[in-house]
Amino acid sequence: MAKAIRIHQPGGPEVLRLEDVDVGAPGEGEARIRQTAVGINYIDTYHRTGLYPLPMPTGIGLEGAGMVEAVGPGVSDLKPGDRVAYAGGPVGAYADLRLMPVDRLVKVPDGISDQQAAGMMLKGMTSEYLIRRTFPVKAGDTVLFHAAAGGVGLIACQWLKALGAHVIGTVGSDEKAALAKAHGCEFPVVYTREDFVARVKEITGGRGVPVVYDSVGKDTFARSLDCLRPRGMMVLFGAASGPVPPFDSQTLAQKGSLFLTRPTLFAYTASREDLVTSATSLFDAVGSGQVKIEVSRTYPLADAQQAHRDLESRKTTGSLLLLP
Repeated sequence: MAKAIRIHQPGGPEVLRLEDVDVGAPGEGEARIRQTAVGINYIDTYHRTGLYPLPMPTGIGLEGAGMVEAVGPGVSDLKPGDRVAYAGGPVGAYADLRLMPVDRLVKVPDGISDQQAAGMMLKGMTSEYLIRRTFPVKAGDTVLFHAAAGGVGLIACQWLKALGAHVIGTVGSDEKAALAKAHGCEFPVVYTREDFVARVKEITGGRGVPVVYDSVGKDTFARSLDCLRPRGMMVLFGAASGPVPPFDSQTLAQKGSLFLTRPTLFAYTASREDLVTSATSLFDAVGSGQVKIEVSRTYPLADAQQAHRDLESRKTTGSLLLLP
């Protein structure tokens, strides 16, 4: 029997249970993956708590890497022994063995380890769509990126620097500020003691930034709007501090005809073509050395509860992995 983390009702980390599961043979268009590393992402906590509801009981997790063990009928692009990785549905990544639709899998290039792949697919492709497609950042742009020392933040800061952009990044401590700076964040701001709006205005000579990337949500959203220049874009892609309360859209007009978008990786990689393009761009950035993947902590699969506690404490940086 395979092992998987499953949840039977929403709640705290204690609802994560290690259970025996029967995986079976792959069906039409599927592959069975023997997983070697599983990525832990903040969206997993949204699924666990019910902020993003899932039908119960359910598996959990959206990112992993491993080896193809078997393929189902109609599969020609993959064969047993291929190294693959994925980011996105269906949920159920917290497992040592699982079935996956082949059109959601990408081959992992030589030179990239399974742990790197599992630590970068969701966060790295999120960085790709944010800075290359949602708001295409140009050389010379100054941007604000919240949670700059987090898993997405460390990748995005490196990539933005490679593009020639200047990054203002909020962090929660001096240690995280040093880490973000070492990864391309030119202006780290420790939000626990510094007013990030004032710092943005100071750094930009009062003009503000053309784009804010915000995965924090409730605690930063309103003040982030004050960091934007007229016709700037607010890119809200998470809610680590809680969902943003309803607000009057007239606020966007009053603050300078601002744009607001709430993108998701799943919309930006919905087609096979978009998925492969995004993954290839990420693999190229990592392979060229422009982006280095920081796996800061690993846990046995059975320790998923502790991994979630550590992630929600905001004491972690970089990528966290479960090792089946």
